[in-house]
Amino acid sequence: MTPLSPARVRTLAGPAIILVAALIASMALMIRGASCGHDFDFHLVSWLDALHSWRQGILYPHWAPSANYGAGEPRFVFYPPLTWMAGALLRALLPWKGVPAALTFFMLFAAGLATRALARQILSSAPATFAGCVAIFSGYTLFTAYERSAFGELTGSIWMPLLLLLLLRECDLAACGWRRAFDGSATLLALVVAGAWFSDAPLGVIVCYTLAGLALAAALLRRSWAPILRGSAGIILGLGLASVYIVPADIEQPWVAIHQVTDDPGYLIENNWLFSRHSGPDMQYHDAELLKVSAISLSMFVIALACAAVLIWRSTPATRRRWWILFALIPLAIFFLQLPISLPVWNLLPKLRYLQFPWRWLVVLEAPMSIVFAGVAWQLRRRWRLALLIACGCAATLVTATATLGLGFYQDCDEDDSVRGVVTTYYVGDGFQGMDEYAPPGVDNSIAPLSLPMACLSPSPTTVLGQGSGGVPPEWSADQGTCQATYDAERPTREASEHLRIHAATPHAGYLILRLRRYPAWQVRVNGALQRDLPQRDDGLIAVPVPQGPVNVAVDWTTTSDVVAGRWLTALSFVLLVSLWLAERRRTAPQVS
Repeated sequence: MTPLSPARVRTLAGPAIILVAALIASMALMIRGASCGHDFDFHLVSWLDALHSWRQGILYPHWAPSANYGAGEPRFVFYPPLTWMAGALLRALLPWKGVPAALTFFMLFAAGLATRALARQILSSAPATFAGCVAIFSGYTLFTAYERSAFGELTGSIWMPLLLLLLLRECDLAACGWRRAFDGSATLLALVVAGAWFSDAPLGVIVCYTLAGLALAAALLRRSWAPILRGSAGIILGLGLASVYIVPADIEQPWVAIHQVTDDPGYLIENNWLFSRHSGPDMQYHDAELLKVSAISLSMFVIALACAAVLIWRSTPATRRRWWILFALIPLAIFFLQLPISLPVWNLLPKLRYLQFPWRWLVVLEAPMSIVFAGVAWQLRRRWRLALLIACGCAATLVTATATLGLGFYQDCDEDDSVRGVVTTYYVGDGFQGMDEYAPPGVDNSIAPLSLPMACLSPSPTTVLGQGSGGVPPEWSADQGTCQATYDAERPTREASEHLRIHAATPHAGYLILRLRRYPAWQVRVNGALQRDLPQRDDGLIAVPVPQGPVNVAVDWTTTSDVVAGRWLTALSFVLLVSLWLAERRRTAPQVS
C-alpha cells in the first residue's frame, strides 16, 4: 500500500467533511427512528405500494392499491416518480426502519456536495467545503427533512445549486460569445430540470422560473446571450425529458379533484404570507407552523443580504463581484414573493399558485446564502479574534442545530404512524385513507368504507356500503345486509394491481359494486362486452351492471393516448439531447494539429 499524496488528501478532505456533516445532521433519524413529519405517511405508503407493484412485474406503476382502504387511487400518475422509486429501491438493501434515515442522509450529503461544487467557482476548497456544511445545517433544509418529511422537496437542495453551477459558469462571467453557451452545460442543465420535475412538481415549477429569471439577469450583467441560450435549451429539453410524467399528470387533472391542492384554506397563497395570522380556530396549527418557517425565512434573508453586501463592497475582481450581485438579487426576489404585494405575480404566472406556500422558494436561497456566509467568514479568518469568534459561532451553530433536530424539528410518531405500525397495517391489508386531490371529481374521501369485499351484489348502484358517524370512516360488515352476495377476485400472478377478474353466478340481475375507485384508465368488460357510462357513486366505487347467471367481469388498466404522447415526447427529447451532447463534445474537444 502506498500512502496518499498531500494533493490527494486535500481533494478527498472536502467531501469527507461534508460526509461527516450529513451523518451528524441525520443522526437523530438513525438513533430515534423516522421523524413522522407532515408528509411521512404519504411517502412510506407510496414506497410500499411501489415495491408491491415491482414484485408483480409493473416497472412504472400508476395505481396505488392501498389507498382508500383498498379501493386505490391514481397516485403514481400525479406524484413524480423519483422519490417513491428511491424509497422502494432502498428497501431492497435495508430494512424498512432504516430507509427514511438512509434516504435523508444521501440527500443531505448530495446537497452539501452540490453546494460545494457551486462554491468552488468563486471560493477555494476550504471555504467551499464550509459552504457545503452550512447548506446541510441551514434551517430550511432541516425543517424540510425533519418537520415536513418532504423528501421530494428536499431534493431541491441538490438540484438548485447544480442549476446555478451550470447556468453561471466562468464562461458566462467572462461574457463569452453565443457559441460558448453550448459548451457541455446545456445537456447537463436539461438533466437537472428533468430531475427536478421527476422529484417534485412544485420544485419543477420553481426550477423553471428560477432558471428563466437568473438567465435573464446573468445575460444583462454579463452582456452576453450565452445564459439565455443555455437556459432556454435546458428548460425545453428538460421538460421534454420529463414528458413521460408531465403530460399524463397535466392532461388527466380533470379526472381527479386536483383543485383540492389549492382550495384548502391552509394551502392558499393569501394565507401564507410572511408572519401572517388568522383569527379562525381551525388555522391555529397552520399559523404556528407559518410562524416557525417565517422566522427561518427572515433569518435566511438577513444573513444572505448582509453577507452579500459585504462581499460586493470588498470584492475587487469584477467577475467575482458579478457573482455576489446575483446572489444578492436572489434573496431580494424571494423576499418580495413572501409579501402580499406580490399577489398579482402569483395570479399571473402559470402554475405558480400550485406552489401553495410562498416560502417554498427558500429552496433557491439555501446555496447562495451558504456560499456568501462562507465567503464572509473566510475573509475574516486572518484576524484571530474574529476567527475565534467565528469558530465558536460555528460550534454553537452545530450544537444548536443538533439539539434542534431532537427537540424542535423532529416529530415523534404515534404507534400507528410509526414505520412498524404502517408496515404492519399494510401487510394486514386494511389499507389507508386516500388523498383528497386524487379522488374522482365530486367524491368525498371521508365516506370511503373499510373492510369491503372485492365485489358486492346489490339491486341498486347507489347502495350505501358501511356505517359510521362522528368523523369515523364507515365500515362494512356482512350483518348490515347491504350485499346480497359477495365475491372474491381472481388476480393474475403478474401485474395484479392493474388487472382484476371476477367470476360469479349471480342469482338475479343487479350491480356488482367493486372495491375499486373509478378512473377513466380502467376498462371494464362483462362477459366480453365493454361497459361504458357506468353509474356514479358518492364514494367513487365502480358499479358494474350484471345479468342473472354466469358473469365474468374483467377490469384492466389501459395505456391512454396522453401516456403514449408523453413517452414519444420523452424519446424525441432524449434523441435531441444526445445530438446536442455530441455537438457540444465536438465543439469543446481539443484540436490536434
